Amino acid sequence: MNLMNLIDGPSAAIVLGGTLVATWLRAGNRDCRTTLRQLCQLGRRRFDAAATRAELALQVQEIRQDGLLRAQPHRFGDSEFDDATDALIGRRSVGALIEAHEAHRARRIAQSERAVRTLAQAAELAPVFGLAGTLVSLSQLPSEGLARGAFMGTISMAVVTTLYGLLAANLVFAPLARILERAAQAEEAERQEVIDWLAAQVSEALPVQRRQRREYPGSLNGDLPPYDIESAA
Repeated sequence: MNLMNLIDGPSAAIVLGGTLVATWLRAGNRDCRTTLRQLCQLGRRRFDAAATRAELALQVQEIRQDGLLRAQPHRFGDSEFDDATDALIGRRSVGALIEAHEAHRARRIAQSERAVRTLAQAAELAPVFGLAGTLVSLSQLPSEGLARGAFMGTISMAVVTTLYGLLAANLVFAPLARILERAAQAEEAERQEVIDWLAAQVSEALPVQRRQRREYPGSLNGDLPPYDIESAA
């Protein structure tokens, strides 16, 4: 088997060029830019949960010592946790912390879905342009016939173009879409774990939580405060 026969520049140009142009026309500039940005981030770690938790530990220690009224928000270089701690200290509410997290999470998921959708469209279009390249190659056959060598070259290009379309779809675009999807899911799981830890750490510093813990020691563990039937009556 001669692998050099599988290398064909015009076939690659038809399949890859046509797929990229058609994907850009379908998805638009915004989704294409988002996809490129997401692909560029695959080579480096998107979120370091251990480092972020270590940075947040300083903020938690300050909140526990000085309380939320005197605490100053720290900057960690992560826009989500910067906004989340600003909301926590500014509004003195764990709910504000969770709300800021959910807003950033929704934006990240939307960007990830756009990138995955764009690559999925490319995976759908690649075999189509493989077939288009095959038809272009066959259209070059002259009606009056040609020599055996030229005929075999035309058929070879037609077959290789179809092969390129299948390989591009199933070994490039579809796998990249799944890689981006898995990376986004892993990042969200790590971020959610850090947010849950942060909320649990700072909840004891909130005035309402302190009073609730003092009056009803089991309330923060999910137990309801005692209900006085006589006073209710």
